[in-house]
Amino acid sequence: MLAVSLSVIDLESGYGATQVLWGVVLRASRGSFTAVLGPNGAGKTTLLNTIMGFIKPWRGRIEYNGHDVTGLPPHKKVELGMNIVPEGRRLFPDLTVRENLILAARSKRARNSLDNSLDLVFTLFPVLRERLAQKAGTLSGGEQQMLAIARTLMTRPELLLMDEPSQGLAPKIAFEVFMAIKRLRETEGISLLLVEQNVNLAMEVSEYVYIIDHGRIISEGTKEEILKDSRDIIDKLVGI
Repeated sequence: MLAVSLSVIDLESGYGATQVLWGVVLRASRGSFTAVLGPNGAGKTTLLNTIMGFIKPWRGRIEYNGHDVTGLPPHKKVELGMNIVPEGRRLFPDLTVRENLILAARSKRARNSLDNSLDLVFTLFPVLRERLAQKAGTLSGGEQQMLAIARTLMTRPELLLMDEPSQGLAPKIAFEVFMAIKRLRETEGISLLLVEQNVNLAMEVSEYVYIIDHGRIISEGTKEEILKDSRDIIDKLVGI
């Protein structure tokens, strides 16, 4: 059995007086890819933002490599080896590709591996090497998504959270991005917790799947189990 990288235990959170997550229990094994699927408004992004520390949980616990990190701010979690590729990319549009990448490698952990990190991101996304001097805001949508992932990889994460990496991308580009994500497991052994609206792509790269709706986990299992036992839910999500 694989060791657990991330444990989410009875997690509840929300915005203002509005509760979004209700007793979420979730585990991500070390070196494995785990997907969280669900319709729009189900609580997927809130879950990632709460795990990462952008939203303070109301109740419950978040453990990383066996340690309670529930109350840690995002930058402390980055130092421990967690990071997130947020929805919407959030690049620095007026900085070059190189500047976006170097700026991400600020921690001691990242600075010590700068050259190796650059080699990794250029291997995964060769086009970024060609765009080093280009401002991020002038890149295509697919190139911006590649840069968003590459920038996060510059921090040398062991656990990577991803929020809708295929959003706004043409199917061919989305497939290329996901194949690069898949190679991360093969080459780096990174653990991934993926929130994704494209069910087929998410199932392609993930071993374990959670389905969330109205802030509650309604089904979980290996992708084979999910396809067998929750086929009606999957078919509905594919059709959204």
